[in-house]
Amino acid sequence: MNQTLAHYQFSPESQYLDRKSARKKPQELLKHLIAFANADGGQLVIGIEDEKQGNIITGFKDARAYPIEDFKKIDREMRETPLELSFEEIPVVNHKEEDDFILIISVELSSNRVIAAPNDDVYLRQGDESIKLSYEQRTQLNYDKGQRFFEDELVLDATLEDIDETIVQNFKSHFDLSERSMEEILRARRFLVNGKLTKAAILLFGKHPSAFFSQARVRFQRFDGANMGTGSSFNVIKEETFDDALPVLITKVRDFIRTQLREFQYLDDHGQFQILPEYPEFAWFEGVVNAITHRDYSVYGDHIRVLMFDDRLEIHSPGKLPNIVTVENIKHERFSRNPRIARTLAEFGWVREMNEGVKRIYSEMESAFLQEPKYSEPGNKVVLTLENNIISRHLRTRDSLEKQFIDFSNLNADEQTIVHYMYNSGEKMTTAKAIELTGRSRKFIVKTMKNLQDLGMVDWYGANKNDRNQYYTLKKK
Repeated sequence: MNQTLAHYQFSPESQYLDRKSARKKPQELLKHLIAFANADGGQLVIGIEDEKQGNIITGFKDARAYPIEDFKKIDREMRETPLELSFEEIPVVNHKEEDDFILIISVELSSNRVIAAPNDDVYLRQGDESIKLSYEQRTQLNYDKGQRFFEDELVLDATLEDIDETIVQNFKSHFDLSERSMEEILRARRFLVNGKLTKAAILLFGKHPSAFFSQARVRFQRFDGANMGTGSSFNVIKEETFDDALPVLITKVRDFIRTQLREFQYLDDHGQFQILPEYPEFAWFEGVVNAITHRDYSVYGDHIRVLMFDDRLEIHSPGKLPNIVTVENIKHERFSRNPRIARTLAEFGWVREMNEGVKRIYSEMESAFLQEPKYSEPGNKVVLTLENNIISRHLRTRDSLEKQFIDFSNLNADEQTIVHYMYNSGEKMTTAKAIELTGRSRKFIVKTMKNLQDLGMVDWYGANKNDRNQYYTLKKK
């Protein structure tokens, strides 16, 4: 896939991109190509110094540079496990203001076998590094390679009519590909093979992916309480299902979940109201994106579930973690079950390096004074649980109210409920709302609100006692 020179020179080194000087011995760079092949594929740029050197274009005219032909034969000893490479020379002006060129080596991922170096070492791309694997890791990688067939399988009854051109156009807009046809784009990324679309193509660009794969859905359920009821006690209060192409699906799920999350108000040390979200957005959104990107789509009998309870949010992803990743090492290890899907969603801007994103989920929860996220594998699925610690927040709110109002602890239960709600929501309090919160009569609430007003805790606004638009606000400090 052609990119601009700016991309090759200035994009951060990543899961899919590395830069090396042409002064490096070609055989020293072979491990990076092997690492790309064993992971998600990628590109090695020869002729640009790495980020520590300021991404300087040194090219091939440097007296110490190796001939470009040596790099084009870099895999000549890879007879037993050959690499699938392609080469592109790009004209540039080097740092000495000379006409020069750089070499782009593109590596296709190896879907079904582990690629080893001539000395039998095995490397795997992890973020911006090429890691040498231990014997145990190599064994696990060999097992995982056997599970990578799903996204590359052909959908024999699908045609280009099943592809949403708008999504393809959006993908093209991220690159300098305006002149390329939809068919060329799909073929270049192996989403179209021998005239047939792959399963990854349908999931990423299909008009109706669930017409082909019923499991390609995200289902959101919000429950009343901390547990899921059954039968007549089934306590779902909000339910929504999403089954769009993955780039669209991610956006829709994010926007919907935002509408379901609560916000809590608290007074800071300066007496100003601040908003505290129920969960840090990065934490829950990254969890959803990881589930969509890395789930096992070959599990036909289940779909991704986002379950919201009063005290926690659970994200259920069908299929176990790929074997090189475990619940214990998930912050540090990375392996894509669906490398083509992961790479494409990364290019859409949705996917981060998996271990980087997971580490940040932990740090974001800690920064919000919430419990550490929990990963588990009950049965054939991975579950991420985020706890909102409502009890702790309730206690912090109570502490703040007792500091603000000396008489707060002397209020009865109904009065505390009303004041607590006004504090957390920041909303105006009407008589009707107070009746709904407490279940008390209108006469009782009128008397209650008058008492709160006399205690200097609320302010009343209205033309007269019979004004239908009258309301109360919490008195500020």
